[in-house]
Amino acid sequence: MPDDPFDTLELPARFDLDPSEVQRKYLALSARFHPDRAAGNRGDATSGLSQPDDHAEISRLNAAKRVLDDPEQRAEALLKRLGGPAAGQDRTLPPQFLSEMLDVREQIEQAAANRDAAAFERWEDWAADRRRSHIRAVADHFARHAADLASKHLHAIRLELNVWRYTERLLEQLDGGETRSGPGAART
Repeated sequence: MPDDPFDTLELPARFDLDPSEVQRKYLALSARFHPDRAAGNRGDATSGLSQPDDHAEISRLNAAKRVLDDPEQRAEALLKRLGGPAAGQDRTLPPQFLSEMLDVREQIEQAAANRDAAAFERWEDWAADRRRSHIRAVADHFARHAADLASKHLHAIRLELNVWRYTERLLEQLDGGETRSGPGAART
């Protein structure tokens, strides 16, 4: 994230952004570069996206929208903006978390080996519930400590994001069928 997505889309730096607010701002800003509108603004007949700067600006707007549309990426961007540790700087996980995840993965592998579609769906639901729980926890951290995001609060957010990332990877693998019967396996 080279640019701050909140600044790029001229939105307040907060986790609880309304998706329609992001969409409205994105459309308003990107409209500046529509060929009909941009040509009129320049006073010449060139299309709005003929200039290299226009391409770069549209690319920046698109990248910012992708970040702010995704809750995990939005949390990462906000944490970075607030001076919190990046994922590469702090890989802390709760005690016993890795052993819990190892157990979960073993159970998922067993469901895949048995071709137990019902068990596999339960694990997908479990992981989706965990994702929602992480989103609520991060939102709560940002909301509760908005006035005083001291280092300890930023580290607590980082810890939650680290755990959330594991859940996202698990969901990606479940969704991709990799744990069912190998990479790219079709759903049963």
